[in-house]
Amino acid sequence: HQSNSPLFQVILPYRADPMCVRDMKVAGDLGQILFHPYHLQDEESLRKAMKYSNVVINLVGRDWETKNFPFEEVHVNGARRLARIARECGVEKFIHVSALNANPHPEPLVYAAGSKFLQSKYHGENAVRDEFPDAIIMRPADIYGQEDRFLTYYAHVWRRFIRLVPVWHNGEKTFKQPVHCSDVAQGIVNAIRDPDAVGKTFQAVGPRRYMLRELIDWFYRIMRKDENWGYIRYDMRFDPTYKLKVAFTEAIRVSHPIGNLHRERVEREYVTDVVEKGVPTLEDLGV
Repeated sequence: HQSNSPLFQVILPYRADPMCVRDMKVAGDLGQILFHPYHLQDEESLRKAMKYSNVVINLVGRDWETKNFPFEEVHVNGARRLARIARECGVEKFIHVSALNANPHPEPLVYAAGSKFLQSKYHGENAVRDEFPDAIIMRPADIYGQEDRFLTYYAHVWRRFIRLVPVWHNGEKTFKQPVHCSDVAQGIVNAIRDPDAVGKTFQAVGPRRYMLRELIDWFYRIMRKDENWGYIRYDMRFDPTYKLKVAFTEAIRVSHPIGNLHRERVEREYVTDVVEKGVPTLEDLGV
């Protein structure tokens, strides 16, 4: 802690896979990367993880709810707790990663309740602002990269019925602007270094906008699963069995849903990416 070299702290879950730690070893030697077990509801563990940091990046989030960690607890209460403790520890910059399309009243699409994920992300941003007014908020669109939860979601065998791919409105009413993981990471680094980024919200979106139908068709062509293979995309609205499949997947879930298929993911899948005018993007950060 007394050296002049920068100190990077990586916070991993308490029951992190040892393989994850092994993969991180290539990023730095002892003294450059410190692994801190923590629990989101254990304030003392959070203080230990942040007390020597001048920058804290909150990447804690869930794609689906569990009994112990619903969206409210993770995205709102947890974010508020992290921001408050960071401020109390004297952290200079707090970066909170939220989500594009965060909305207090998401429009219901597939399910009548709408996206609880996007709703909780919106309230999480407000909670962070209450505790750390100068926080930098990043709103990424769907992030793609190696072993992501975007490309692999559509490629998974459980996402389809053999060679049939169900898509809401055949994918013709949804537009996506996916962003690469390295661009989001670079945007966060640039925001940390930019004194004018303090207290601002940034939309992390890719440079191109696609109709969902075109994206899914392209994914399957790249996988060499085209029409000759038997690929057929159809309108999910006329297939009630798909909702039954989603409900069955949630019912048998032990930890992770099979193929990342669950009600919340299906609902968010068809939310069109909205890039708000007047809100800066990655381009404003030099990415």
